[in-house]
Amino acid sequence: MDLPETVLFRNARILTMREDLPELIAAGAILAREGRIAWIGPEGQAPAGAAETVDLGGRLVTPGLIDCHTHLVHAGDRAAEFERRLEGATYEEIARAGGGILSTVRATRAADEASLVASALPRLDALLTEGVTTIEIKSGYGLEEAAELRMLSAARTLAAKRSVRVRTAYLGAHAIPPDRDRDDYLREMRERTLPLVASERLADAVDAFCERIAYTPAEVAGLFETATALGLRVKLHADQLSNLHGGALAARFRALSADHLEYCDADGAAAMAASGTVAVLLPGATYFLREEARPPIDLFRRSGTRMAIATDCNPGSSPLTSLLLAMNMAATLFRMTVAECLAGVTREAAHALGLQDEAGMLAPGLACDLAVWDVARPAELVYRIGFNPLHRRIVAGRIS
Repeated sequence: MDLPETVLFRNARILTMREDLPELIAAGAILAREGRIAWIGPEGQAPAGAAETVDLGGRLVTPGLIDCHTHLVHAGDRAAEFERRLEGATYEEIARAGGGILSTVRATRAADEASLVASALPRLDALLTEGVTTIEIKSGYGLEEAAELRMLSAARTLAAKRSVRVRTAYLGAHAIPPDRDRDDYLREMRERTLPLVASERLADAVDAFCERIAYTPAEVAGLFETATALGLRVKLHADQLSNLHGGALAARFRALSADHLEYCDADGAAAMAASGTVAVLLPGATYFLREEARPPIDLFRRSGTRMAIATDCNPGSSPLTSLLLAMNMAATLFRMTVAECLAGVTREAAHALGLQDEAGMLAPGLACDLAVWDVARPAELVYRIGFNPLHRRIVAGRIS
């Protein structure tokens, strides 16, 4: 639904998610002009002259939700492997039979861009129906230049097919390609692929997986040095399976975020807080893999490290397309508070994408991205399971 240039959204309970103004505006209004918030406050003080007024029926309004870590674009699925694991097969047995991440790599390499877009759209739509207005999509299942670039191009295409803001991350360093020499592949990424990704503007950031089964801290540092020289921000899959001090490594490069972090230590948490690097927590993977390790939430609280929450939507370890459920999992598994969960999918998720001046809060100058909810109180968005109370999604001042 298209709206005039100036629209007043009225009769709303507004949760701004601003750090300097966290309280609820009980009887509020938002004036949108050319897709951005021109004014926000008590309805009785709203400026006159809006071309159209939209009555939100006293409903709760939050910033549009942000899923800041997904692997939404890929081909195939691994449901058969999930079934085999439940029947007792080990990861090693599945990998030896050609399963695991390499099965997704084979399927993704074989898919053209149109197929990748078509398979990703249902996953994207599921997130949009829960109020998501911004999403990050990573590559990483190509592990060769052509397939990685195709994934990034498909992610950009999704933004043209749906009313959503898409940020992309090049994750060529997701795993070691089975058909390439390790050093040769790293050299190719540094000398050829990263400059191409930067010149074609296919990615907004560069990501890597720093772990014993993936890339070493020294290898990641080499990639990040090249990325930053090319003007690309960086992010890191860090400290998921062991403590390789990935949080501190991410902070050294002033990374937008370090993600997973189950084994992050106090030095890493403090370094991330000092650098502004956001801790992106992924409870879907913890739940799906039945991991016992938990991110050090108390360390992050004490250090003042920003904490975001995301689905980590991917075919192998978190086939999750519900950011509302991710919030509930973060509260239940990680003992995060309602306020932390709500901030984690709005304000802090925006910081994790470098979009804090564009989205994640409701304030003058920011995009008018709204999620309108049929709930009595904000806690319901975290408390309920399998319940979608979204009434309306508004992107850049337009009802979608």
